[in-house]
Order: sequence, then structure tokens, then C-alpha cells
Amino acid sequence: MQRIAKILSRAGIASRRQAEKLIFNGSISVNGLTITDPSFKVTPSDKIAVNGNLVNAPDDTRLWRYHKPIGLVTTNSDEKGRTTIYDKLPLGLPRLMSIGRLDITSEGLILLTNDGILKRNLELPSAGFVRKYRVRANGIHNESSLDKLRAGILIDGEKFRAMDVTLDRIKGTNVWYNVVLTEGRNREIRRGFEKINMKVNRLIRISFGGIELGFLPKGEIEEVPITAVHQLLNLGEV
Repeated sequence: MQRIAKILSRAGIASRRQAEKLIFNGSISVNGLTITDPSFKVTPSDKIAVNGNLVNAPDDTRLWRYHKPIGLVTTNSDEKGRTTIYDKLPLGLPRLMSIGRLDITSEGLILLTNDGILKRNLELPSAGFVRKYRVRANGIHNESSLDKLRAGILIDGEKFRAMDVTLDRIKGTNVWYNVVLTEGRNREIRRGFEKINMKVNRLIRISFGGIELGFLPKGEIEEVPITAVHQLLNLGEV
């Protein structure tokens, strides 16, 4: 038996916190009876419904890697009508959730899963999963300035974790860097480089938690073997 909030999260209906709100609001029923206790436990044979609509049993945990092109937003829908990554995914896939985001002008590796619990575990800042990027910035290379990023910079009262930044090559007024993070705050790299008077004009995520973008073509999606997911979480099972 498992708590119903966990089952709803696994099924991709809502996060655990959102599931608890649905329960408190009387939106969840089990075998036709409305429940109000988020600790209520269910079995695989129980019929769970959200606002009268039956919830399918969670599928086995699966993970995909996707090569996001520039120009797509990483949301299910966009209030501005912009094209999302989900608009470009092939038909026949289960309902997928992105693990973190890349902004519309960034490209590279996005991990997608059908499991809300896996999504949450991989996104938690405390988990410290390493994210690697290739970054091209316009400006003057200065190691002293980069040391501010390496030490953990303060931007608008917000303290960023230390970035591992190494020079790759200089080409004219553009400088390529390899950047490693252990968190994924909104526009973290761009904001950090702006703070040291460099403008990022290309950002490519190449790795997340040891799962590599590799030679996956732009716009393509590929399932990650479940053994790699186990290794990623360092668990016997997901």
C-alpha cells in the first residue's frame, strides 16, 4: 500500500503538495468515496478519480533524453503562444514531464520522465546533480572576474552556488567556457556572466547527472536505459 499523494505524483497528475491540495479540496475519491486525508493509503486494485475522472495506474518509471533546439519553451503550454518542446515530440509517447528547464534561447540536453517522483528527486537542489554546459560569451576574458563565479556570486540579494568555470578557447570577441553547476536556478549562468560584464550568446547543456547529450541529433528524443536511471539515483530500484 502507498499514500495516495505519492500515487498521484507518480502518475503525473500533480506534485505531492498539489495532490494534497486536491485532497483537501475534496477533488479526490477512492472507490467512489471522497477522501480528505493525504496520508490515506491505496492498493493497486483501488479506483482513484480526480473530479470524477479515473486515474490510470502509474506506468513503470521511464526516462528520455531530448536534444532541445533554440526557439522552444520548456512548458506544457505557453501563454504567449510560443512553440513548446511538447509540440515537437513524436506521437505515441506517454505523458512526459521535464526535469528542470532550458530557456527559449538555450539548447541541449533535457531529461523527460513519466514519473513525478523521479522528476522531484532529480530536481531537488539538495540532491546536487551535476549539470555541464558549453557556454559562449561575448566580452573580455578575465580570470579574476571568473573567480567571483567560482566563489559563489550574489545577484540581487540571491546567493548562487559556486560554478566550476574553465576556459576552452577565445575566438575574437567571443569566449568559450566549460561550466559545471550543481543546481538549476532560472537563467543562472546568463545572470552570473552578466554580473561580470560578459553576455552569453550561446548556451548548450551537455550533461545532467552523468547522462550525456552525446551525438543525439538536434530535435531528437531517445529513451535512457532503466539501468542508467538506477545508477543515477544510486538505488536498487526507482
